[in-house]
Amino acid sequence: MDVRLGTAIPAPVTPFSIRPTAKVKKLRYFFETALVAFAAWLLPRLPRWFIMALARGVGRIAYLADSRGRRTARQNLRAAFRGTLSHADVRRITIGSYQNFARTFLDLFWAQALTQENWQKHVSIRMDDPEAETKARETGAVWVTPHFGNFEFVSLIWGFRKVPFTVVAQDFKNPELTLIFKRLREHSGHTVISQESAMLKLMKALKRQGHAGLLTDLNIKPGRAATVIECFGMKTCVPTLHVELARRLGLSIITGVCQPASDGTYQVQIFEAIRPQPDDDTQALTQRVWDHFEKAIRAYPEGWLWMYKHWRYLPGTERDPAYPDYANRYEPFRKLVEGEGK
Repeated sequence: MDVRLGTAIPAPVTPFSIRPTAKVKKLRYFFETALVAFAAWLLPRLPRWFIMALARGVGRIAYLADSRGRRTARQNLRAAFRGTLSHADVRRITIGSYQNFARTFLDLFWAQALTQENWQKHVSIRMDDPEAETKARETGAVWVTPHFGNFEFVSLIWGFRKVPFTVVAQDFKNPELTLIFKRLREHSGHTVISQESAMLKLMKALKRQGHAGLLTDLNIKPGRAATVIECFGMKTCVPTLHVELARRLGLSIITGVCQPASDGTYQVQIFEAIRPQPDDDTQALTQRVWDHFEKAIRAYPEGWLWMYKHWRYLPGTERDPAYPDYANRYEPFRKLVEGEGK
């Protein structure tokens, strides 16, 4: 036996040593798939009032169970509103945020009951610039929204309105779940693609006068596809994919939000259509898009995903009390902030 100094000898790998893990994983995937498939069958058959009550209940349970998420939401709200919210306000908004997310998730399943004939009963649409959609139908466009209200529902509605999106979605580790959620999101005519080579796939779709649906409020690492914006008075790093696609292909960026109403319906508002020019500044355009969303979130804070870490990086070298406690110093972000300021 060759035993080298400082080298640990691994245990021998046999079928008996790997089967338990594989079996447990396979069993877990089986029950996950069965549960989600059952939900996909059951929820569209339930009355609307029941879905609303279920969302409120599930959201409240998630609020009570998720101590880490509650802590993140509390820090986010106090930082974003500069300590002007009372403890009761923070609690109310946080519970509402959990309930909104639960409603969004459940409605993705329930929306399979929507058809070309009945979808208009559940949503009202207001457009600040009606001509923008007319032009977008002719040329294609990049449609964007944040994790606010019901971003899944508004996507499905636009499919019923004969504006099919190409949507990027993250794959689950369980491939069967990926297939189920792909089917749910494609219910009204969309095409869901994986993150692999997403930009190339989106460009191909848009060049065919297609449409892309994107969420733009993710906090990502600094890089070529990111920029710094002011978000509730704090700097954060967000993707610029929507701006780059529109600018390269000469298309409009159409911004909008989908706000839930207490009666189970939704109110969609479409803001301005931004048509980037080749020499427009990426950071300025990204900020312009976000400003619409921040205004909507301030008016209805319960609609945003406050449990998410929106401000992961500090812009300087010192701890800034204006930022949430989870924010950390990160040299690439500091350099990006300095670069954007030049």
